[in-house]
Amino acid sequence: MTSKNRAAGFTMMELVMVIAIAGLLAAIGIPSFKYVTASNRIATELNALVGDLQFARSEAIKEGLPVTVCASTDGANCSNSGTWNTGWIVFADSNGNKTVDANETVLRVQKNFTATGSTDTLVASNAAFQAVVFNREGYAATSVAAVVNVALHSSPVNNQWTRCLAVTPVGALTVVKYGVGTPSCT
Repeated sequence: MTSKNRAAGFTMMELVMVIAIAGLLAAIGIPSFKYVTASNRIATELNALVGDLQFARSEAIKEGLPVTVCASTDGANCSNSGTWNTGWIVFADSNGNKTVDANETVLRVQKNFTATGSTDTLVASNAAFQAVVFNREGYAATSVAAVVNVALHSSPVNNQWTRCLAVTPVGALTVVKYGVGTPSCT
């Protein structure tokens, strides 16, 4: 015979066990989630530069005119700086002088990283790497005779998330992790 007065619900012991298991899963999962979000942010920021460089190459070939990608702080002119996290522009550079002249069109603008809430840094290993000009054949003059790494560092710096965009003197692009490449991504 069953008792009709029996109360339904959880015992204190069952409740404590469920809370303990949930706490354990959170302790394991939250650090992993932080890595995923930081890794995605870094990939997005670096892929924006890679995408704009590839866009510039294709536009130069398509239009048969030089197209320049340069660091920019105002979205209208080149900043003549090796610091790329302040933003950059892609523009049709008919005379290839790395300057936006009155008759030249800005094709794309990448805003400052702080506009998206990021404090990451994107800086070229050689301060002379301020612009890339793609010619009508799709080759690029970088003004630097060696491979340049444009290093993207998270804030605070964590080498596990550091990525570099290696740009050769002819404009070939390769994304590498920290400690990889020649010169090494640092």
